[in-house]
Amino acid sequence: MNDANFGYRIVGPCTGERRLVDWHVAFTAYAACDERARCDSEAYLSAFTFGVDFRDHLKATGSTKGYVGPCGASWLWWDIDRPEDLETARIDSARLAVTLRERYVVSDDDLLVFYSGFKGFHLGLPVSLWHPSPGVGFHRIARRFCEAVAEAAEVAIDTGIYDAVRAFRAPNSRHPRTGLHKRCLPVDALMHLDAAAIVKLANTPEAFEVPRPTADGCELKIINDWEAATAYVHGQEQAKSRRLEGVATGATPLALNRMTLAFIRDGAKPGDRHRLLYSAARNLGDLRCPTALAVALLTEAALDSGLSPSDVRRQIDCGLNDSMPALAGKGGDA
Repeated sequence: MNDANFGYRIVGPCTGERRLVDWHVAFTAYAACDERARCDSEAYLSAFTFGVDFRDHLKATGSTKGYVGPCGASWLWWDIDRPEDLETARIDSARLAVTLRERYVVSDDDLLVFYSGFKGFHLGLPVSLWHPSPGVGFHRIARRFCEAVAEAAEVAIDTGIYDAVRAFRAPNSRHPRTGLHKRCLPVDALMHLDAAAIVKLANTPEAFEVPRPTADGCELKIINDWEAATAYVHGQEQAKSRRLEGVATGATPLALNRMTLAFIRDGAKPGDRHRLLYSAARNLGDLRCPTALAVALLTEAALDSGLSPSDVRRQIDCGLNDSMPALAGKGGDA
């Protein structure tokens, strides 16, 4: 268990108030269908956990916006969405579960599997198997770790859930569009029930025990993969610093990336939408593109790719904020 115990809870739409909670207490309450969890309502918990820096930020500002401090997690999540094809989402999720089980020699009982209540599934791996330390950039390492596992399983995942302050649907909560609940499933049910049978189960919430496994012979491979993800993220950060230094000295010319042009023209497929939108926005920011122009260039393609308006604006803002002019204090106009 890490010392990043704070999180936030939203009751109602994702745009609602972020209320500071003990993340583990809140998660357990939803797992138990505690009446205080209000499982008949739409609800969210933060995907990551936080320490006192986040608590102080939320209390001071009333918002998670602008938080850039450390975070951690008790579970790492994979989100597998297949709009209009839930059966394919189930098959891909089962493949990912098998990969997790075989790659890390974990029991099915140590994993958490949920039907999301709409178009996909969520899989969770407990960090108690290797105890990674919270820190600044933990969410980026988590993303790379989860991407590598998904690549090994040959399964496309939604990478938008790895924003540090991302809201993630709470267990047993009710989806506002379908009226179905985010239902916990045994791995065996994921493997052998078809999508229609799983949807029927989601008509009602059901309490479940939160697994609390400890490392027992499987930690070495996980540690190696986590260290590889850490090295990858640090390498990216160092490359960004070198690129910024090169731009500042005139040694590195700026250019519009082909991927940016491709995104503007064609958008992106599920699993790559958040990443490619962020990268396109950052590339435009590198070129000192004004915010209004970047929004105009990217929004239509992003919406056509299936992202929500709030996700579109958040990824654009994040990309522009992380661009080299912004890092150098020379960002474009708002």
